[in-house]
Amino acid sequence: MVQILQGKDITLAQLIDEFGLQLADDEDFFSEWRHDLPELSDLEKKSLNEVKTEYLHLSKYSILEAVVKMVVLSPLLRLAGFYQPPFYIASEQEVKISSEDEGTIIRGCIDILVLHPPFWVLVIEAKRADYSLVPAIPQALAYMSADATLAKPVFGLITNGNEFRFIKLLKTETPQYALSDLFALDSRDDIYIVLKVLKHLAHLSRNS
Repeated sequence: MVQILQGKDITLAQLIDEFGLQLADDEDFFSEWRHDLPELSDLEKKSLNEVKTEYLHLSKYSILEAVVKMVVLSPLLRLAGFYQPPFYIASEQEVKISSEDEGTIIRGCIDILVLHPPFWVLVIEAKRADYSLVPAIPQALAYMSADATLAKPVFGLITNGNEFRFIKLLKTETPQYALSDLFALDSRDDIYIVLKVLKHLAHLSRNS
């Protein structure tokens, strides 16, 4: 009997058992968020400071997912260059992933998908501000697994507006993933690092 799961309900244990996913034990597996990051201009920093100020103001009340996308994600993607060629943006992209024996099927919608056709560049899962990012990790990994490309890694970003975490997935014979550190918008310079990583991922995609 085929088991159909929603992406938002998937667990890491299920991804490990049904899809063979493994956490990479080599710290260099995901070096893209730590090395060769670009410097930001004063204008970019000013724009990020405005994002931070606006978000902290709005967060006095509950912030829903749609507001997180509008206030935080949209300016970050613009500053990173993802609204310009060669990139395209898809929203609410439906995906379906089947285990090798097709005994388990995961269905869901990617919040934001950045494409450099035909390749996926970045899978983004956004949550409302008062949600923990922990459940978003297996959900993002499940959606990232839907990319049919084996030769290139797929990157993910999960955020609730205040916290950010990057993910890397490499779909080899044994699929492996790794996580970045956790960044927080209300920390002094973390939002700068988030943009630096996004700009670096854009650069890698353009030149791959």
